[in-house]
Amino acid sequence: MKKRTLAIILGGGQGSRLSPLTENRSKPAVPIAGKYRLVDIPISNCINSDIDRIFVLTQFNSASLNKHIKNTYQFSFFSNSFVDILAAEQTPDNKHWFQGTADAVRQCMQHFLNYDFEYALILSGDQLYQMDFNEMIEAHKKAGAAITIASLPVIAKEAPEFGILKADSDNIITEFIEKPAPALLPEWISEVSEEMQRAGKIYLASMGIYVFNRDLLIELMKDKETKDFGKEIIPHAIKDHKVLSFPYEGYWTDIGNIDSFYEANLGLTDDIPKFNLFDNSKFVYTRARLLPPSKISGTQLEKTVVSDGCIIHASRIEHSVIGIRSRIGKGTTIANSYIMGNDYYQNLNEIDRDSNNGTVMGIGERCHLNNCIVDKNVHIGNDVRVNGGKHIPDTNNELYSVIEGIVVIKKSAVIPNGFFIG
Repeated sequence: MKKRTLAIILGGGQGSRLSPLTENRSKPAVPIAGKYRLVDIPISNCINSDIDRIFVLTQFNSASLNKHIKNTYQFSFFSNSFVDILAAEQTPDNKHWFQGTADAVRQCMQHFLNYDFEYALILSGDQLYQMDFNEMIEAHKKAGAAITIASLPVIAKEAPEFGILKADSDNIITEFIEKPAPALLPEWISEVSEEMQRAGKIYLASMGIYVFNRDLLIELMKDKETKDFGKEIIPHAIKDHKVLSFPYEGYWTDIGNIDSFYEANLGLTDDIPKFNLFDNSKFVYTRARLLPPSKISGTQLEKTVVSDGCIIHASRIEHSVIGIRSRIGKGTTIANSYIMGNDYYQNLNEIDRDSNNGTVMGIGERCHLNNCIVDKNVHIGNDVRVNGGKHIPDTNNELYSVIEGIVVIKKSAVIPNGFFIG
């Protein structure tokens, strides 16, 4: 399916639910797992599926995303493979930014049609999962479908956040509703495997992963009144076209808010994580930074993921993810936290200068951090205590935000010696 499929990754809107991580970067550019970006996940799934013609659609804070993709996804000069950014642009026929998922695809159709393809694979840029798209496309082709939607069993609490579908015994979708009210859910129960039934996952949710036949996509995009796939395109299409459900029961999570982002990252520290970074057949690709190995002195590590290029003197780190180039001082303890790390190393002159001011880039000595996310290039002084939890009310200021008990230290913030949160 390699040369018959064109992948389109939707970068999403302003990403306000992931704020403050999206104040200075687009949602697909948010760092994940210590060394990757969110956009690396769908791109890696495509490459692992031998799909290597990929567009990423974005419009907000796209500079860091552009830089990451330019520095990461470089194919052979003799290859037709590419990963290209398409940002929202004004044209004589259109003066507006993307108004929704379908509108984003519509505005970029002129670029897609420069390529020969039979199937358009439309993906989200903010999901964590590992999938072989060839299986989905083969099912689409075998069924003679016009559209295929990847579907995932979910529990009643999650169902109102998704498009929910019902399918017949051949997996042909017969009904679809976007974000149903809880009172409607009894009408939307589906047959699922025994394992899913035991887990209470009896509703089939759209994963926001679609396969469209080229000709149908072109036809559907002519209607400029439709703005969104889930709200408009899909519900209307099932009335007139064969729309297939492709069942998926593996690990998948939508990185839609700070809580899900935090849980997805800390889940990587489990003994057997649901998202497997240690799989020879499912690589996660990212920028090759050529960093030195991490140096750890006198630190007790428990269920912790440590990325490249770190210098760590902490007393104890547990149930945490430590990102690239992190510096952590003596006597510091970190628990239940994601430390994103740094974009560069300070030289000795910069370290001396900042030492005189009380804070070098990284985390100082005798600090205690719990239930927090520390964004890139943060300066945390000595004897700082951050103890996140439900006891702290939501707040937002120039240094940090608190969202449902998770403390997010903002990018490049300078936290002075002795500072206390919690």
